[in-house]
Amino acid sequence: MNRLGDATSPYLLQHADNPVDWWPWCAEAFTEARQRDVPVLLSVGYSACHWCHVMAHESFEDAETAALMNEHFVNVKVDREERPDVDAVYMTATQATTGHGGWPMTVFCTPSGEPFYCGTYFPPTPRGGMPSFRQLLVSVASAWRERRTEIETVGTQVVQQLAEHTRIPGDARPTPERLHAAVETLSRDLDARHGGFGGAPKFPPSMTLEHLLRHHARTGSPTALRMVERTCEAMARGGIYDQLGGGFARYSVDAQWVIPHFEKMLYDNALLLRIYTHWWRATGAPLARRIAGETAQWLLRELRTPQGGFASALDADSEGVEGAFYVWSPAQLRDVLGPADSKWAAGLWQVTEEGTFEHGASVLQLPADPDDAQRYARVRARLFTARSQRVLPARDDKVVAAWNGLAIAAIAEAGAIFEQSELVAAAVAAAELLVTVHLGRGEHSDRLVRTSRDGRASSHAGVLEDYANVAEGFLALYAVTTDEKWLRLAGVLLEVVLTRFRNDFGGFYDTADDAEQLISRPADPTDNATPAGQTAAAGALLTYAAYTGSARHREAAEQALGVVGALSEQHPQFAGWGLAVAEALADGPREIAIVGPRDDPATSALHRAALLAAAPGAVVAVADPADEPTVGLVRDRPLMYGKPTAYVCRQFVCAAPTTEPETLRDLLAKG
Repeated sequence: MNRLGDATSPYLLQHADNPVDWWPWCAEAFTEARQRDVPVLLSVGYSACHWCHVMAHESFEDAETAALMNEHFVNVKVDREERPDVDAVYMTATQATTGHGGWPMTVFCTPSGEPFYCGTYFPPTPRGGMPSFRQLLVSVASAWRERRTEIETVGTQVVQQLAEHTRIPGDARPTPERLHAAVETLSRDLDARHGGFGGAPKFPPSMTLEHLLRHHARTGSPTALRMVERTCEAMARGGIYDQLGGGFARYSVDAQWVIPHFEKMLYDNALLLRIYTHWWRATGAPLARRIAGETAQWLLRELRTPQGGFASALDADSEGVEGAFYVWSPAQLRDVLGPADSKWAAGLWQVTEEGTFEHGASVLQLPADPDDAQRYARVRARLFTARSQRVLPARDDKVVAAWNGLAIAAIAEAGAIFEQSELVAAAVAAAELLVTVHLGRGEHSDRLVRTSRDGRASSHAGVLEDYANVAEGFLALYAVTTDEKWLRLAGVLLEVVLTRFRNDFGGFYDTADDAEQLISRPADPTDNATPAGQTAAAGALLTYAAYTGSARHREAAEQALGVVGALSEQHPQFAGWGLAVAEALADGPREIAIVGPRDDPATSALHRAALLAAAPGAVVAVADPADEPTVGLVRDRPLMYGKPTAYVCRQFVCAAPTTEPETLRDLLAKG
């Protein structure tokens, strides 16, 4: 009996017709394992994961393999995006016992949930020293029958290791000296030729790029800005960026950003939209503006749901073939463009007869801007239209609270900075969806649900990154729209962070104190594909404190950053968001209070000047003096000479106020 048919997760629904007797993650599955006296086979993946699809086709759709699984195990399927807590605990176990990790993740557990054998993808036949999946099933089942005591001892030891992993003290707050040292370390790790850090595979270093932009804004460091520009340009011109439709793929399999792993994730594109927007704000680079604009439009066109939220991902595959939707051969170009334009396009986008990908196909790159902009626009539009007739990659249309929080912040800021009201409206709509669907009601009105689909909330409790990133999104929306509702709601979420997620080391657990108890309570302070929950919380707490003057929130932010100093000394790439927040702390952050009638163009001019400021983590509040504002930052701020007025402060100690946007820009440009 397969029990996945009623799931809200598209990934689980992909497995609802497997011959495997799948269970979702639930207490009943482990009870079943105890009653049958068999291990649990835990399989974790996500809908856009190429190798998850491969293993599903090779093994989970195979009747003989499924029979082995059903006979000897209770089989549990988990969407890592719905249950990041489960994924984090068992991924830590997998990495600790094998030295590596990834998805699909395959873990064998005792009926108590203790992992005793961990791995990732297993092939249907033995390959490269790796057993076949069927061989593994037979071996584990045999070991369970014949060496039970040994297996249970291993499981206990792994759980003890997991407990040690969460005990990370945080007493090394990032000083200005440490912030400088982190940039020096990154400069040594930079791939000076191709951008990014380290070798293949290469992932967009989004959090590190934000850190470097903020360091440049605070110190004027040319080194920090150079690393951003080199990396951002290389990614934008490479195959990791969709040169026809906009948006970034998950990562590049090579060090040159040429061949992507073609899945497109909401979180990558939300983070990178913000980066390219901030790069343009810092430099005015035309490439930054183009990529930001195209990425924002891609998000609205491809990931926006009918309810106003943003879907999680687009698959890497079309009709079971990775990248088929995106790649081109010279012959395909000729079919669409004719001989002259196809030859020009092939040279422009590096499409060769040999191909840069597979089977003579090439991933489009744009090493340099075309000389003929009109021809480029015309040819690009024709190829985009022709490509839209291909079979589209599948979309994972569940809405994840944390990632929508990232998208709200990015889209709201891009809309304000590039003066595109439709983007701000889209950010507001996504935020309203989170309020109406993801926030609880009644006595649970302050609690977040992590996911929804088609406007229906799942039963999965929000984790720390959900509360932190949604608060971040609401705070960014407040700065752009001046609607105090969003500041108030951010405060509600951050109160849950402070009361339900705190640990004994000045930081935060990734799960609430009343969440489901797993074999270990995860607490990972390092960035992965998204900002670490702990440092995301620190950033939102610091911003909220700047708006309200709350010492409690500021102190909690400073304590949470304690782990960042130690991480930054050796591994600054894994502490990028924490370092970005630390740059804001080192700068104040700057607090910009603007008072003036809302319909006065002079008020709008001061507001725009404030939003264009690159000061790290600067907060912006606008109030009409006729409204009796409740926000601490703008309370009791008089007009100068009866004109709209801006105040620039640090921890509520202010410079002389000004009525001139140019003077405000000068004030904010100073360190």
